[in-house]
Amino acid sequence: MREFMNYITNAFYGATGWNEDNKYNELNATSRELIDFPLPRGLRLTLSSLATPHFATSYQLGSVGVVDGSISYLHSSIPLTHIAAQSDKIPLPALLRCYRRLHDLRSPGQQHYILDADPLSGLPPSPQSARALLGAAPDAAVAGGALDGGNTDQDLGIYTHSLLYGRLYLPKSLLEGMIIKRFTQALQVQVRAVSEQSLRNGGTILGLVQYDKGKYGLEGLYSTDGGLLGFRGLYNFGGDASSSTCDPWTPTPGENNNNNNNSNNGNAQAGEKERIYGRFSVGGELYYGTLNKSGGMSLGARFATLPAHRGTPLTATLTINPLMGNINATYALLAREYCSLATRVDFNVYSYESEWAVGMELWSNRRPAGFLLGASPSNDFEPESHPPRKKERSFQAKMEWRLDDPEPEPEPEPTPKTKKNDEYKGVLKARLDNNLRMGLLWEGRAKSLIFSIGTGIDLHKLGEPFRSLGLEVQYSS
Repeated sequence: MREFMNYITNAFYGATGWNEDNKYNELNATSRELIDFPLPRGLRLTLSSLATPHFATSYQLGSVGVVDGSISYLHSSIPLTHIAAQSDKIPLPALLRCYRRLHDLRSPGQQHYILDADPLSGLPPSPQSARALLGAAPDAAVAGGALDGGNTDQDLGIYTHSLLYGRLYLPKSLLEGMIIKRFTQALQVQVRAVSEQSLRNGGTILGLVQYDKGKYGLEGLYSTDGGLLGFRGLYNFGGDASSSTCDPWTPTPGENNNNNNNSNNGNAQAGEKERIYGRFSVGGELYYGTLNKSGGMSLGARFATLPAHRGTPLTATLTINPLMGNINATYALLAREYCSLATRVDFNVYSYESEWAVGMELWSNRRPAGFLLGASPSNDFEPESHPPRKKERSFQAKMEWRLDDPEPEPEPEPTPKTKKNDEYKGVLKARLDNNLRMGLLWEGRAKSLIFSIGTGIDLHKLGEPFRSLGLEVQYSS
């Protein structure tokens, strides 16, 4: 389950049009969330609130042997007015869904945390919605294309927003903070810091410089922990990145800056994309520790289908660490709208050791008991339709050699309203690895509470199979 502050942070990215998927460290995000989802331990309660469109707070209390907790504060310079902050109104897929479908590179600001109730939708927002999200954007900016991917002088100040975040852990007195500053449409800087007495020099600071041009994304980092210097990059080609004008901030020459027209053009082209239509991404990272004089590197590639693809959505990745000899391959697909599957294989060419893991998420609009007892993930019940039986002539009509008098037509019965299929009540997540360690997690909503209950099971020790058990409850207003 994503924490409320992560939900607000992603809402900030969506409101400013920043694409978090166009980074090298997000290459395996889908399979990682489907397989390595965290299991709650003990009992944990979180109370959060978006007090104003610019300010959010969160208080957490937990008990895992000892009582601990945290206090969090967040400030956004851009008003987050068009997100659902109440726990009874937040779309569950925005918080719980693991499969992440890529968005169009030429559609800035379309993060599903704000405009989409479900991460599976890849439709770009309308200019009016984007303008309402950015708040301070004048009508002239919309007319000039600033919110539709235009590169005008008026839109330069729209994206220069910032976010401040701080969290204090008790009773350890550990303090962490984060600053996100957007300087231009394509340039963003992050500074993260952790302060604790047990750490070297009393804490550590990590700085990130991110540059996103749609077709490629670059990232440089420096950490005071070991004097780590790093550089990461990702390049996209194929699909929507094959065009030379895939820069999300530059419109196509002669293109009408209207998202409705863009969506209509996308629907017209969708008929030509019956085959697998997706985007290839290749990238790598280099890092070097200036204090311990050691370095490392990795290379990776990803193929993921785009929303215009009419077939089964899928994501396949391959990452290689040539220095350590590790090869990692993942494959994830959305088998149905309510079912996602993922598999991962790790292999080391030096030791010939290998590992595998599989993961699954299954959505349901039943309650947990009904979901476990009934296999169907839907509440809708469609009775079997039988053809109407032909009525025989009456005895009186047979004696008089005639047909029966026509009967008055019965009034049509009102059909009961069925529940929408997208009103999910929960999701079941499961994983299994080569060591026969299993993880089970049920997440859902009860009234105004979003809960997560899970357990870890070791099938090698059937006498004491349960290794962990936890319950996490979130409430936000």
